[in-house]
This record gives sequence, C-alpha cells and structure tokens, in this order.
Amino acid sequence: MDSQEILNSTETYLQKCVAPHAEIIDSDSEVLKTAVAGLEDRSLLALRVPQKWGGVEVAPEIFYQYQELTARYSGALSFLQTQHHSATGMLANSDNEMLKSRYLPAIAQKELRLGIGFSHLRRSGDPAVTATPVKAAYLLSGKVPWVTGFGLFQKFIVAAVLPDERAVFGLVPFTNSECESGKIAFSEIMQLIAMNSTNTVTATLDNWLLNESEIISVKRVGWISENDNKNILNFVPGTFGCIRAGLDVIAAAAAAKNSPFITAACQKLEEKLDRLKQNFPQSQHSSKAEQLALRAQAIDLAVRCGHAAVAVSSGAANGVLHPAGRVYREALVYTVSGQTKDVMEATLDRLIEF
Repeated sequence: MDSQEILNSTETYLQKCVAPHAEIIDSDSEVLKTAVAGLEDRSLLALRVPQKWGGVEVAPEIFYQYQELTARYSGALSFLQTQHHSATGMLANSDNEMLKSRYLPAIAQKELRLGIGFSHLRRSGDPAVTATPVKAAYLLSGKVPWVTGFGLFQKFIVAAVLPDERAVFGLVPFTNSECESGKIAFSEIMQLIAMNSTNTVTATLDNWLLNESEIISVKRVGWISENDNKNILNFVPGTFGCIRAGLDVIAAAAAAKNSPFITAACQKLEEKLDRLKQNFPQSQHSSKAEQLALRAQAIDLAVRCGHAAVAVSSGAANGVLHPAGRVYREALVYTVSGQTKDVMEATLDRLIEF
C-alpha cells in the first residue's frame, strides 16, 4: 500500500468498525482487543517495522496522520497502538540483529504485539527496577509501576538501572511467569478515569534472568532526559485527534439542535486547531521552548473542546456512554501522557493565562 492507501484504509476501518463502538471500547478490553485485531489485520500495527523485515515502514508525517486518525475515533485504541508502535520503533533501532530477525517479522506477520514499561526512568530517587550483571545476562528485580496492555500484548520492553546508572532495555513476557529464570508477577488491572480497557497493571520482577538474546540496548546515563527532549511533540498528533473528536461532538450537537451559536463556537475552535496543525510541521525544527508551547496549546485546546462537547450536550453528557464525557476524559489523559517537568510547567503556564 502507498501512503494514501494506508490512511484511507485506516479511516474507513475506524469510521465503520470503531466509531460506532467507541464508548464500549473505552471500558471493555475484549471489545478493544477486537478493534486492535482489525488494525493488525490491515497491517496497521507494522507501520514502524522496516520493509526488510516485512513491515510497512511509513514516513514520519504519514505516521503522525495515522496517530491523529486513531485518536479521533477511539482514545483507548489510539493509546494502545501507540504503546505497541513505540516498542516496535525501539526494537527496530536495536543493534541486536538476532533479536530483530526473530521478532520484527513476527510483528509484520501479525503474530506479536509489544508493550513498554520504562516511564519509571523519569522518576528521581532509588531505581524502581535494577539490573545486576551476570554472565552474558542481567538479573532484574523491582517494580514497574505502569505497563499497559495486559492480556492484549504478548511481551513488553522493560528498563532496569545498572550499578553504573546506565539502563538496560530488554523483552520480557507479558504474563505471570515463574521458572528457573526468575519470576514476573502482575497486579490486578488498574481502574482509570479513561481508556480503562487498555489493561494497565504494575509488574514485579524477582531476579528475572534477562538473557543477552533478549537485550534491545544499553543506554547511557541520562538517556531518558535526552529522549524526552527529542520527543516533546510525539503526543501532539494524538492530542490533535482528541481535539477533532471533541469538535465532532460539538458539530453533531449544532446540527441536532439547529443552533447557530454552537455552530459558530465550533468554527472558532476548529480555526484554532487549524492554526496549530499548520505550525506543527515547522515546529519539529523549532527550539525546545517553542515545542513545549505548542504541546501546551494542543493540551489546552483538547481540554477546551472536550469541555465544550460536554456543555453543548447538556445533561445527556452525564451518561456513562455519552461521547462527550469520554472525549473530555481522554483530553485529561493526553494532558499527562509522556509528561515531564518541562511539559508540566508549559501546561501550567498556558492554563494560568487569562
């Protein structure tokens, strides 16, 4: 498929098979699993797998458009596939050719989905997960506070801190496991305000043996901060999709109520989104401060559009299955997704403007 075919296939699938069930997908992991399988069947979970391994390997600008589309129709589906694509991208950039030859074709052949578990590297204080070097391997122990996709992914990438403060990344089973190579245990599924169906859990590792064959990379001290600074805009396309979802609810209310003032409000909000989207391509080459400002503006607009969707839906928005409430809650998730102190500060700076 060429790029336009990929986007057309994505939008057709999302409109026909995902949008009508978006509220159920948000709360039911089995329905979400079916939605993910639909993406997988269309090779849309292999967008970051290089072609040499059988993947689709789309250009970044096409991937951004894909991210926006999925977020427009289902935040839960969007968040889950984002986790998988992040893991796939990290695996594709590994120097471990044997590991790539084993797992990248499996992803392309719709046999493997991956999650990620390394946001704890951003936390200060003692490492949440440690790695002790042994012969051609590492023993991992500790608690991964946040891993999404239990029962939906087969493996996830874990990060553990070495005695010299470097971090080792490797693949581990995403299922309760106890054997000679150690133990991995998962908590009950967390109850979240949005995207609950994505099955987020805590993972506890007890002397889990990470063999050399499962190691993706060993990163230098401070890698997570450098990576965050390079990826300030990563969640912006998804946030754009969330904004668009809010606008969809507002536009539907304007039509149903034949309301000129709702229509006018929707147009003004859409103009704000258009300006942000126009600035997005060039912002990728802008300063860190400018990137943070755009991220904060996108977060602010997503919450405003979600709030507006609630307002124009009146009392019906209180219903558990009403799209306005779902979109508003998704906007709150995008507010803190991949959040760093810099993103938090930029968000607060934006919110205190009057």
